[in-house]
Formats: sequence, C-alpha cells, structure tokens
Amino acid sequence: MPLFKVKENQAEKIRVKEFKLEKDIQNLCEKNLDKFFGLKFIASEFTVDNFRIDTLGYDEDSQAFIIIEYKNTKSYSVIDQGYSYLSKLLNNKAEFLLKYIQETGKTINKDDIDWSQSRIYFVSPHFTTYQLESINFKDLPIYLYEIKKYEDEIVELDLKTSKTSNASINTISKTNTEQEKVDKEIKVYSEKDHLENIPEKTKELYEKVKEDILELGDNIEIKPTKLYIGFTVEGKIFSDITIKKKKLKVRLNAKQGQIKDPEKIARVMSNTGHWGVGEYEIHLENKNDIYSLMNLIRQSYELNKNS
Repeated sequence: MPLFKVKENQAEKIRVKEFKLEKDIQNLCEKNLDKFFGLKFIASEFTVDNFRIDTLGYDEDSQAFIIIEYKNTKSYSVIDQGYSYLSKLLNNKAEFLLKYIQETGKTINKDDIDWSQSRIYFVSPHFTTYQLESINFKDLPIYLYEIKKYEDEIVELDLKTSKTSNASINTISKTNTEQEKVDKEIKVYSEKDHLENIPEKTKELYEKVKEDILELGDNIEIKPTKLYIGFTVEGKIFSDITIKKKKLKVRLNAKQGQIKDPEKIARVMSNTGHWGVGEYEIHLENKNDIYSLMNLIRQSYELNKNS
C-alpha cells in the first residue's frame, strides 16, 4: 500500500526513493540498530574464517548473536545463505565471543550466550515471491525485513512474516549437512511451546492477559524466547511472561521507582537474579487481579514506547 501525506484534507502520494547501494542500507541500519531491531551493535564487516558478515548485532533480551545481511538484488536464496551464515557462527563461537568482548569491554564466557537463539536477518528493498514462500515454516531462524525509503526522509521497515503454518523445516528432505547441524542446535520458540502441558485454567489466564496487552497499541509484537514470552513496542520488550502450572510470572521493563504501584502487587527484583527484563515482577493467579496488573503493564508500555 502506498503512503500518503495529507494537508488540508488533500492526500498526496509519498514517492519511493531507491537505495543506490547496499552500503547505503547498511549504514542506515547500523546507525539505528537499536531503534530498528532492538539490537546492540557489535561490529561491521566482521570477517571470520574468510567469511564476511555485514553487521553483527546482539540481542540482550535473548542473549544471542544476530547476523544481518543487506541485499539490493533479488537473485539469491535466503535459505541457503542463511544456513551458511548460521553454520559459520556455530562453528566459530570463540571468534564471535572474542569480538563481543573486544567491542563492548564486557567479560563473558561461552555459556553466557544462548547459541540456540542465534538468528539471521536479511534486509532488502525487495523480496521475490519465491523468497517469501521459502520462509513458510514455523521454526525457521531466518527473518526477512523489507526496507523502503521515501521522500521527506521517511523510512519504512516491514518484517515479512510467513503465512500461518504448522510445517517444520525439519520435515523437509535435507541434503545439506550445514542445515542439519544448525537445526539441531538452534531452536525457534513459539507460544505453543510455552503452553504445552499447562492446565486449561492457566492457559485462559494467559490468553486474557495477552488480549489486554495487545489492546494497548497497534505497534505491539509478541516475541517468544526460550524462557518467556516477550511483548515488544518499537522492537523493545516492555513486559514478558513466564507461564507456570498455576500462575503467570509477569515482568516489567522498568527500573525501580519508575512504576507507580499503589496496591503493592509487584516485587522489586533489583538485587535478585531473575530471567526476563526489568526490575518488577508480579505473580498472577486469577482473573480478578488482571485489572491491577494491566495498570502496571500500561505504565511500562508507555515508558518503553517513548524511550
């Protein structure tokens, strides 16, 4: 759909401006990696084992490396290239870890990284029908972002999600040993994974909370990870939920003092080790407390939406 600007109720189409070079896309994305993707920038043109990676990012929510490749042409296979890059990462973990330490100054070890959450993003102004169809699997660690630049310095970034599909990439015939290795080590999680073997009462509790969260705004996306289900705004998790047998553990991405909690339903986790984001945690066991919970989640949403 085209974009329009309106002045005095008169609509005028905003014209598309083509990217001249892949490097132009790369420069724009690297300068805005946090805003565009919610990632920490690690390196540009990172070479490992004679393999050059356009951009190396790090997802602090899932504690995993994200490889980003930029394309201004249509003649390439996102599946073949994606698995080649991910295989290179898994076979050279020490080099990626060293690069992270060199660029951030933080001391971490291999076990601090969740390698199963490694991903590759392809960013391009255009994807072919074939490329879009090729990602139609529920557990593919490959993401396609379509980027468009318009006049007036307007940029649109659109994640091209696959059609609703229960098909697994593991069900198709494989002759590629790289793909087999990657699929054994990398896991793409879904809401369904978190709801397995959970009592119906707790499932209904989660669905009601999810419904209320999604009503906060049209810019909210669901981001299942290994240990929790995150809810993001502008690529940043503002709340996450861990589903237990009899309750939900809900966390808010806010620092102590940023949330007004008149009913004192949240625990401050500043000095307590925990998974997920932020310093507030609420345990929810019944629907009667959802109203109070949503008051706190709404505050976290507004904080992160405007940050």
